[in-house]
Parts: sequence; C-alpha cells; structure tokens
Amino acid sequence: MATGEKNSVPYGSWKSPITADIVSGSDKRLEGFNVDSHGHLIWLETRPAESGRAVLVKESGEDITPKDFNVRNTVHEYGGGSFGVSGDVLVFSNFDDQRLYKQTLTSSDSGPVPITPDYAGPHVRYADGVFDGRLNRYIAVREDHRGVDAKPTNEIVSVVLNDNTTEEPKVLISGNDFYAFPRMDLKGERLAWIEWSHPNMHWDKAELWVGYISESGDIEKRVVVAGGCHTLVESPTEPLWSSKGELFFITDRNTGFWNIYKWIEDKNEVLAIYSLNAEFTRPFWVFGNRCYDIIERKEESTIIACSYRQHGKSYLGVINQAKNSFCSVDIPFTYISNIVASGQILYIEGASSVLPTSLAKVILDDRMSNVVDFRIMWSSSSDIDKYIPYFSRPEFIEFPTDVAGQIAYAYFYPPCNPEYNGSQEEKPPLLLESHGGPTDEAHGTLNLSIQYWTSRGWAFVDVNYGGSTGYGRAYRERLLGKWGIVDINDCCSCAEYLVDEGKVDGKRLCITGCSAGGYTTLATLAFRDTFRAGASLFGIGDLKSLSDHMHKFESHYIINLAGNEIALNERSPINFVDRFSCPIIVFQGLEDTVVQPEQARKIYEALKKKGLPVALVEYEGESHGFRKAESIKFTLEQQMVFFARSVGQFAVADDITPTHIDYFD
Repeated sequence: MATGEKNSVPYGSWKSPITADIVSGSDKRLEGFNVDSHGHLIWLETRPAESGRAVLVKESGEDITPKDFNVRNTVHEYGGGSFGVSGDVLVFSNFDDQRLYKQTLTSSDSGPVPITPDYAGPHVRYADGVFDGRLNRYIAVREDHRGVDAKPTNEIVSVVLNDNTTEEPKVLISGNDFYAFPRMDLKGERLAWIEWSHPNMHWDKAELWVGYISESGDIEKRVVVAGGCHTLVESPTEPLWSSKGELFFITDRNTGFWNIYKWIEDKNEVLAIYSLNAEFTRPFWVFGNRCYDIIERKEESTIIACSYRQHGKSYLGVINQAKNSFCSVDIPFTYISNIVASGQILYIEGASSVLPTSLAKVILDDRMSNVVDFRIMWSSSSDIDKYIPYFSRPEFIEFPTDVAGQIAYAYFYPPCNPEYNGSQEEKPPLLLESHGGPTDEAHGTLNLSIQYWTSRGWAFVDVNYGGSTGYGRAYRERLLGKWGIVDINDCCSCAEYLVDEGKVDGKRLCITGCSAGGYTTLATLAFRDTFRAGASLFGIGDLKSLSDHMHKFESHYIINLAGNEIALNERSPINFVDRFSCPIIVFQGLEDTVVQPEQARKIYEALKKKGLPVALVEYEGESHGFRKAESIKFTLEQQMVFFARSVGQFAVADDITPTHIDYFD
C-alpha cells in the first residue's frame, strides 16, 4: 500500500485513538473564573477523576480548595456562581452542606471558615454573591428549603464576613419567586438585581431593579429600571456597574435580540449602547453568566468588551461609548461564553472547532481593536494536538423545516479519520443529537464525545431546532406551546435533508439526547419512524409526571412549552408505547432531582413489556448530567456498541463488552 493511502473499510468500524478513556478523562468543566487583587487568575474546574469534585485553582496551577471541600451550590438545582473573590478574601459554597465559607488566599495555614449557620443538612443554599466592602458583608441569592412547603423561598440576603461567629443572614429583598445578579456599585450605595415570577422563565419576562442602601445596610428605596412596563415584553439580565457609577445591562426589548443598554439614572430611562441583530448573552440556566465586562482605563470614555452570537458563530466585540464606535476583534474562538476584564487584559472562556472549552488570556493593543497576545491558560482537554488529524470540522447548515419558507440550523460533522475511507458502495450511518434545555443551543465547537463517533466512521449532526437560543426571541419562541412537535419535526427534517443531500445512509439513522433532548429522542421514536434506534440520557418519558414533580425553578416551564394539561398527556411517549418500533437504550443517574429516576424505569419497563429490544443503565451517585469519568466512559461505549448492533452492517473496532439488551441478546 502506498504511503498516505487510506484503508477502505465499512463506516463505523474504523479504529481511532480517541478512546472513551480519552473522552471521559478530558471532560473537565469550567464552572467560573475571576481575578484576585493582584491580578492573578482563579478558576473553578470540575474533575471527572475525582467524581466530579469542583476545585478552585490558582493561575500557578496550585489548588486553593482543600481536598475535603467541593465548591458547588445547588440553587435552582443547576447552581453556578459558587464563589466570589475580593482582595485576598474568597467566599465559596460547599456542596455537602451548602454553607458559605470564607478563605484567605494569602495564608496557606488559613483553612475555610463557615460564615453561614449550620442547618443540619444542605437545606439552605447560596449563589451569585458579591462583596459589600463598605459594610463588610457578602450579598447573595439564598434558596431556603426549611419550610414545610414543597417549594423553597428565594431571597437576596447579606452575610456578615466574621471569622469568629456565624449569624443568621439578613434578608434584603424578598417577595418575588426568583432573584439573580445582585450587583453592588463601587461605593456600596446602590444594589442592582434581576427578579422574575411564575409562570415565566427568566428569558420570557423579567425585571431589573436598583435599590438604594441606607447607613444600616437596608434597601430604603427602590426603582424598576427595565421590565416594569406591562406592554413591553423583555428579559433584562447581567447588570454591571462601571467604576464611574454607570449601570449597564443587557435586554431584548423591541428587537427581540439581547443587546447592551445603559441606565440614565436622573431620568430613569434606558439607552441602547449598540444595536445589532445578534445575541449578546445566553439564557439564564445557571448563575454567573458574564458575557461582557468593562475595560477600566484612565480616559473618561467607558469601553466594553463583549461577546455576541450571530449566524451560529460568536465574536468578540469592543464598544467605545464616547466615540459611539464598535469593532469586532479577531480571536481563535468561534464560541464565547464568559469574559472578565483586568485592565487591558481579557480573560475569555470559549472554544472553536479545533479548540475545546478553554480559558484564554487576551491582551489588546492601545486602540482596543487588535490582539497583541492570545494564550490558553486552561483547557478541558489539554493534550489533544496529536488527535487534530482525526478531528471532523463542523459544517453550519440551514435546512428547510416542515413549515413552508421556514429554516432551522444544525452543525454537521462528516466522518473523518486519516487512515480510513468508507467503501464506495455505502453512505455513513448518522447519529443525530437533540440538545437539552430545550431552551439552549448546540455550539459547533470541539467536543471529543462527537469526535469519538466521527473518527470511527459515523456522521454526526447537532441540531438547533426551533426553540433553540442564539437566534433571537422569535426563533426561541417557536417551541412555546409546541414542545414535542417543532423539535421532533425539525430533527426529522434535518436527518431527511442530509439523506437527500447524499451525505448519510437513510437506513442507518440513530438519535440521542440528554434531559430535554432525551425527551425529544423518545418522542421522535414514538411519533415518527425516521430513526432506527435511539439513546435517552436522563430523558423524559412522562411530561405530566415531570410537571407534577418538577422543582420550583422549572415548575411552570413544562406547561408553557407543552401549552396545556391535555398536551402533556398527548405528547408523553409513555402513553404511546404501542407506537415504538425500534431498539432503545436508557441511561439514568439515581440522584437526579430534575428528571426523577422513575422516568427512566417507567419507559424501560413499558418497552420491555411490549417486547422491544431495550436496555436500562442506572448510575449510583450521579445526578442530572454525569460527572464521573467511569459513567461518562461507559455511557459513550455502550451507545456505540448498541447502535452498531441495532443498525448493523459493521463491527465496532474497540473491545467493548455490551450491556444486556432485553429481547436482543
């Protein structure tokens, strides 16, 4: 065989160095980052090898968090915003007891000290805190589960930063269903925050408030800045004070796209800083979103570094308010999630088709228009250069939906391996992923889980069905009242489009999804016959049961998506088991508080009773989203061998012992 000549073997049977061990070991996650008083970077990472424990790490690589602590909160069940830093003082939430702890960064002998009371269990949770230097306290969102009611109470509270005693936090703001983004101005005189109420999710409708703080630390006066007009639907988010006392925030009023605005305090009016049909933030699922920051310089004009997303790609932008100028700055990331500014240095979390989720240090020139230096400080998968020849680059595609003249979007990854070609007589099998949320999006960035498939000869497509984010409010609201219709139709339309384009084998179409994506997977297999096999990861089979037992944050979300109680039953796969006709494998964490484990068991037992090939894999110690390396590895390998056995025509190259499949083995 000539040098460089590829082996022609069946798709799906290719050997690849991107093993499940590589994927699971590289699945670190970045849960937040900030800069201390010395300009040193601190980040929070989760470690699959330590059962998903979240650890704060210094820029030098030294762990800050002692081994018996886990920096993670469970407010709204999804957490986020688990730590804050000011000067040399760090405050963080600990997973086991959900208490807040204070830690001094400059003293290695100073371990974490609790600053909130012990409630004999993780009954009171804290998130999204900020420091109030004037009154020596920490202001955070509190979720209190101590009441006899099934639903907790959410408030904004202040916690005294005292090393010697723990006091009951003082309630500053209460009465609404949800709060987020408490943000203090530099003088400690004004506090901004976001609040919203049932039946809305934050991205449906919310309000931005500012409260004026008295000498005693109470909110003595408050004013609604945005979202208070009943005739104007908007969802303001991410308030941020400049050092000059200006309040900036993001909202989607009028245009339906999240853009940056400024509050004119003396008139209580808001002013658009720069208008663009692009999304300058993302939906509020977890605390701590930071999609823009203020570059503090000596000159009078305020300069804002921001990310914005347009046509399936993220960009870094710089806005000079005084000059009324906007420029896009070229960096290697095609998806940007968070930005923290420290002088002219930007710390940016992002990714691209060849860069996994990474944290980069970006230095701009004096004109703030070009990059002087771009350096990766942290990576979810650091040792990947040797795998680059195996990476499949995503193609951003637009495809027609079943609605005339309407399109939806996806990222298509063709099979890619430098050592193999498929045989000329066949097209590759396709695995379609329906993302979770469902108010979320696929990003088209390097994900070794996807490369695991494509490097073995599978085609893969990540669908942004109607209802996904990143394309404005109108696109996002396509799913309202039509969950289980629009998402199913778009996933099927996407697969059929790829078949018609000659890219994949129409007889070997498979579908997978996590959480809400697991629901779309099960519903698609129940109500349509496009796919030949499916995998549901902590997915939903019974919408009515989910709605009845849903935690507070999403307790009205399901009914809003479905439209009404009747639709919950009419679109629940569990009620239409007779319509299933293909093999299904189900994965579920037994500590999942979002999608109850009973969901997986019910669909498994029903399909088994019908006599369909079905398997159920349950994980002890896993919740909503698998964090342990061994769970991630097993799930990936079992999907691979399950689909290979289901759609046939090839044998998996890896040595994988398949789990038992009822009515198949």
